[in-house]
Amino acid sequence: MSLKGKDLISAGDLSASDIGAILKLARRVKQEGGRSRGALVGRAFALYFEKPSLRTRVSFEVGIAQLGGRAIYLNKNTTHAERGETLPDAARVLSRYVDGIIFRANRHSAVNEMAACADVPVINALSDMEHPCQALTDIFTIFEKKGRRKKLKIAYIGDGNNVSNSLLWVCAKLGLHIALACPDGYEPDAAVLKKTRIAASESGGIIELHSAAEPAVRGADVIYTDVWVSMGQEAEMKARKKAFRRFKVDERLLNLAAPDAIFMHDMPAHRGEEVTAEVIDGDRSVVFDQAENRLYVQKAIMMMIFRR
Repeated sequence: MSLKGKDLISAGDLSASDIGAILKLARRVKQEGGRSRGALVGRAFALYFEKPSLRTRVSFEVGIAQLGGRAIYLNKNTTHAERGETLPDAARVLSRYVDGIIFRANRHSAVNEMAACADVPVINALSDMEHPCQALTDIFTIFEKKGRRKKLKIAYIGDGNNVSNSLLWVCAKLGLHIALACPDGYEPDAAVLKKTRIAASESGGIIELHSAAEPAVRGADVIYTDVWVSMGQEAEMKARKKAFRRFKVDERLLNLAAPDAIFMHDMPAHRGEEVTAEVIDGDRSVVFDQAENRLYVQKAIMMMIFRR
């Protein structure tokens, strides 16, 4: 239980045993339902969101409420950020009121700054570099559907973005096999790729990077994709759609994977772009189970960080 009182900024901050403990507690939370109520009684949390959200906001707010705590949602319209109040000042003020800060940020550097200035734990609820809560939920869902075995092959198709960076860290720590297929120029962060390859060599994991989707998908147990144009990248839409046109997950690509392969997407999804409607709405898609599991994994994370 080494997470007590700590920040969760990057999936790379977690050890394999930390990840295992989160997944184990999340399973218990899901199985027990209401029995975990009361774990955060008397605790208040600031959901400080610079970006809009459906799944992240609702899963954190519901999770906090079910654990007996109180969530206070803050965005640019409910703070003085656009009038010049600095993030360090906001962090110090919030630390006087709340027990934790759930921060959904535009820049990863802002998450680091918030954590450095706050006197309470900060959880990264998404930045341009990482999405650790999502990656932990993804692995929880994969183990739930496919069992926990190191020979699992996970194929990630598309943009080497924040989700892929966090997935790389979790897979590397747990010794899993992940194959990424990204267009040239859209690979995961170079520093993250270098560090996770070192971690994978120590854990027995495998990291592959391909410039085409087909070799990554062959024999895969899981096919995962994400949007081609993330929030804040709208100016790049035309170039990105051109670069990613051969990376759409369709029935042809899905059929190159293992016969019982599952399809995953962190959502929101753009049917007809990164994935066809036939795949995401098909029998092998687990995207809604994946979305539901955000609730249990994030409850487990909060229970471990904020336990008394």
